[in-house]
Amino acid sequence: MSIAEKEEEKIVPIAPREVEPEEPFAGEARMDLTDDLLHKVFSYLDDVSLCRAAIVCRQWRVASAHEDFWKILNFEGRRVTPKQVRNLCQRYPNAIELNLKCKIVEDLLALDAIRSLRALQVLSLGEGLYGDPFFHALSAECASLRTLSISDAVLGSGASQEIQIRHDHLLKLDIVKCRVLRVHVRGSHLQGLSLRRTGTAAVILHCPRLLRLDISSCHKLSDTGVRAAATTCPLLSELDISHCSYVSDETLREIAIACSNLRSLDASNCPNISLEGVRMPVLVSLTLVNCEGINSSSMTAISHCYMLEELLLDFCWLLTTVSLDLPRLKKISLTNCRKFSELALRSPALTSIDVTKCPMLNRIDISSSSLQKLVLNQQQNLATILLQCPSLYEVDLTDCDSLSNSLCEVFSNGGGCPRLRSLILDSCEGLTAIRLSSSSLLYLSLAGCRTVSSIDLQCPELQRLLLDGCDHLSRASLKPVGLRSLNLGICPHLKTLVIRADQMVALDLRGCGILRQAEIICPSLLSLDASYCSQLGDDCLAATSNACSLIQSLVLASCPSVGPSGLLALKQLPGLTVLDLSYTFLTDLSPIYEACPQLEVLRLSACKYLANDALVALHGGKLLPDLQELDLSYGSLDRNAIDGLLSECPHLKHVSLNGCSNVFDIEWPSASTEEDTHMHDADREEQPMEVSAESNCLSLMDLKLDCPKLVSLCLQASGIEEGELEEAIRDCSLLETLDLRNCPKIQTSTLVKIRAIRPGIKRLYNSWGTPG
Repeated sequence: MSIAEKEEEKIVPIAPREVEPEEPFAGEARMDLTDDLLHKVFSYLDDVSLCRAAIVCRQWRVASAHEDFWKILNFEGRRVTPKQVRNLCQRYPNAIELNLKCKIVEDLLALDAIRSLRALQVLSLGEGLYGDPFFHALSAECASLRTLSISDAVLGSGASQEIQIRHDHLLKLDIVKCRVLRVHVRGSHLQGLSLRRTGTAAVILHCPRLLRLDISSCHKLSDTGVRAAATTCPLLSELDISHCSYVSDETLREIAIACSNLRSLDASNCPNISLEGVRMPVLVSLTLVNCEGINSSSMTAISHCYMLEELLLDFCWLLTTVSLDLPRLKKISLTNCRKFSELALRSPALTSIDVTKCPMLNRIDISSSSLQKLVLNQQQNLATILLQCPSLYEVDLTDCDSLSNSLCEVFSNGGGCPRLRSLILDSCEGLTAIRLSSSSLLYLSLAGCRTVSSIDLQCPELQRLLLDGCDHLSRASLKPVGLRSLNLGICPHLKTLVIRADQMVALDLRGCGILRQAEIICPSLLSLDASYCSQLGDDCLAATSNACSLIQSLVLASCPSVGPSGLLALKQLPGLTVLDLSYTFLTDLSPIYEACPQLEVLRLSACKYLANDALVALHGGKLLPDLQELDLSYGSLDRNAIDGLLSECPHLKHVSLNGCSNVFDIEWPSASTEEDTHMHDADREEQPMEVSAESNCLSLMDLKLDCPKLVSLCLQASGIEEGELEEAIRDCSLLETLDLRNCPKIQTSTLVKIRAIRPGIKRLYNSWGTPG
């Protein structure tokens, strides 16, 4: 509890003294507000705030004392004296609610209070001793009383501890956690009575209009006592007898006969009831939690509750099967029923079902036109599911290991769930083949289904498919589906793929190393990553190019089966701008020059079989004129090939030479003639501001740059020396980023000189922790 809350508890809600209006004292603060405005503002304050407002000025003190603000006198938890209570009750005789749940209360103080408050309607009492004089006074002097609540008190006079409460206008009576042996209540208008956790041994009621009776946890009340109390109330509609361990079926049968309007019954933790012979046709809510006598035979009695809407059978250890046909049932709960194995429900109104932690559950058969969501997690013995639920849109069967492939028929067209949108079958290790045909399914998750080897989906609306952990998937047929993106790279054993998805824009097949047959018909596809698909050949590439003509980015890294004919088929991709052929055995790039004239990015990392003259065709920008990025990392091209590329291809923006062991020095650009110089200068004027040269070559020692618009230079792990670096960047006036990490010949002193040469550098990366 905060300090502010502790201070607030100390404030006693005693209204300010009434004072006659007079002139304010000299120097006293006065808030010049109209009385009507103050009255309106103060109507929103509680008693503590009113007491605080009273100390501001005389006007506020007078306004806060108005009886309209003191209709409710609340002393609960307050530090008050009996005198303060009496004075406040005498001062506001028109109060309608009084709360005396504080430790100083005694029956004489309560008597004084109720005698002062003739209009009292609600009275709450706490710890204390209340005898016959007090209850007699209630009847005689509190004609307006409607609600009486007594808790944690001792009732009755002398050793008998018997009380009689007679009040013809009382509507609600709560006697909670009180010590009393015998309770006699007479109230011609009483509608609600609670004796919860009260140690009474006898209850005598003369309450012909009583609607709600709560005698839960009255452990001293016998079976006969419960019967006598309830059967005297013919209009009773709500009865709570939970934790009354002596209650029997005979008592329930008599209650059902005497209280023909009973609509709610809570008999939880009553071990002796089994509902044998009990008939409650108008019952709406039935709670039988932890009832040891409830078993499958009890369903006969429940099946006659035609009006039943809510049924709770949690922790009923002997219950094995539930078969009910209840037209109004909306909610059923069967959690923690250890022997429960079979559920059959026919209820058009069913909207909620909970059968968690039922380890023996084997079969579920549900028919409902209202059920929208079904969650059956961790039912490891559940093998059969039958559903006729036209409104069902979400099903979660995570960790249901006993489900078989026939489950797919339930969720396919004609299986009883025509509106199903989400299906979760995570970690259902009993499934080996998924075959679904659904016109409504939007989301399917098979994460952790390690035994699934084949998938056949005909779900034209499917937008999301999760296959994480499907390690043994070897065949996938997805036609048609509504997916926009799909990652199959997490399925390393995939051999055959057929996919038709008109909306798909990105397909990831990275790591499908044994994929041999792939039929990809995705007319909207923009990006295809087939890295490490070593078995895919030219025929597959040609067919894919023909069916997916909008591809812009194609990654074929580590695809050694792709040859010239496959590359020539890329002519069918007029929008292809990014092509990755890294880690392949290419020797000739002419098929690329012919098929992909619009390329902007070409990655040839680790293509060690390229001839030295393979890039000559790029000189002058006549071929691949839009090429901006070229990756030659870890290649075997010699210095002449690279020098020619850098000097003759002014349209390039980014060249990566990481790990090129044959590179000793770089000169970019290097013009041999004055005419060439003018040509290259003109070309460079048209280039944008961002140009990047990158190297990760320890053998790189000499670097010459004539790039006035260079903004980024990466020389990680290169062998360049301090002097060569200073000279290289001297004319790069726009340089902003310089990466010198892991350069063994660059020292910390070099960084200071670089800053002096190029003060415009914003980011200087190094390996010594010196801020860049």
